[in-house]
Amino acid sequence: MLAARALAGLADRVVVVERDELPEESAPRKGLPQARHAHMLWSGGVRALEELVPGVTGALREAGARRAPVTTDFVALSAHGWFRRWPESHHVILAGRDLLDATIRARVLADERIEVLGGTEVLGLLGGPAAVTGVRVRGHDGRERTVEAGLVVDATGRGSGAPRWLTALGLPAPRRREVDSGLAYASRLYLAPEQARGGFPVINVQPDPRDGGPGRAGFLLPIENGRWIVTLNGTRGGEPTPANASSDDFVRFAREELRHPLIGDLIARAEPLSDVAFTRTTVNRRFFYERMPAWPENFLVLGDALAAYNPVYGHGLAVGAQSALILRDMTRRHGWGAPGLSRRIQKAVARPVAAAWDLATGQDVFYPGATENGPTLRDRVLTAYVNRLMHTATGNGRIARRVTDVTSLERRAEVLLTPSVLLAAAVGPLKPPLSDPPLTGDELKRAGLR
Repeated sequence: MLAARALAGLADRVVVVERDELPEESAPRKGLPQARHAHMLWSGGVRALEELVPGVTGALREAGARRAPVTTDFVALSAHGWFRRWPESHHVILAGRDLLDATIRARVLADERIEVLGGTEVLGLLGGPAAVTGVRVRGHDGRERTVEAGLVVDATGRGSGAPRWLTALGLPAPRRREVDSGLAYASRLYLAPEQARGGFPVINVQPDPRDGGPGRAGFLLPIENGRWIVTLNGTRGGEPTPANASSDDFVRFAREELRHPLIGDLIARAEPLSDVAFTRTTVNRRFFYERMPAWPENFLVLGDALAAYNPVYGHGLAVGAQSALILRDMTRRHGWGAPGLSRRIQKAVARPVAAAWDLATGQDVFYPGATENGPTLRDRVLTAYVNRLMHTATGNGRIARRVTDVTSLERRAEVLLTPSVLLAAAVGPLKPPLSDPPLTGDELKRAGLR
């Protein structure tokens, strides 16, 4: 939807080829199974979203989405201890994925220049190694046809066929890297206790990869209509498998398997609204299309089709929005159909992709079996420094702000390498570690924990 919005006005006509028949309102659909799990949109993505679709964040808020200040409304246990709730540096938008999609979709499709071919699947690209001229598609009736286009954007997600489409045109296969920690996700929707339905913080219990065992984590996100969406996860050997991700076992896993029982204690007092949803589709996978020796004109790959991340870090939506904004701005700057435009844009979107990739894989790469050859030297150096920064951030508000500058995707990682940040990391935290979750007395009371 955001790629279509980015191109509206730059092209005479924008056609979205969509395998699903899109619902008119907020509702589940087959092509978005990950909607049953927790999502957040970091402020770097919110800014891009608002620039592409002005007024959409207000529409989301009116529909019940929450704006949670970071780190003010975050209660998070890191590998290095509890983070303090520092004054707001950035924010996230919290909403169910169905609501988020429906709100954006309604605004985008209100533009008459954008049309949707629903129930239609892309089979391959038209053209040759020098240029793409359209796509071959098949409708739900089984009939095949071609759609000619001056620009084809692949935003088909993790299941993208771009690698084989490109080789079918005579181009080499793209280089790719995978980091698979074996993470499995189990999620459930709850109705929060009545007194805790407004203004409750995000709760996040993170793993400690240094302990040598599987990484188990969980987070609770307050979303629209007084609900909590809770996702529990574990890496290879510690995952909530389908057999033990049952309704009865969900609270037990949260209480006994995570490093702190807070999430389990909270959901034990809440009303379940759904069954437990389960997925293993969490591998980090990145295609390095920007490094290919040749790239066809009039073709781009964006979003999860380009790089898909372990969803626990919450960066996929923000990177997708930032990439769509780059698509719009660079097409405006260079002009529609300018020679080499697609290659320029493909290289430019690699910047936000690389930032999110480093954040997502920095911890995952150390779990046994995550990669074929184990962590690289770069992985080890980068992670050692990030770990030191995270330790410092537990007791230094200025460093916590710098870290969230990067995790929110508002600033590039270079801000973590300035002399003042390097010195602060060497010194370490300025305040002693917290022994308990930094919930206020009022929050504990409203949640039924006091």
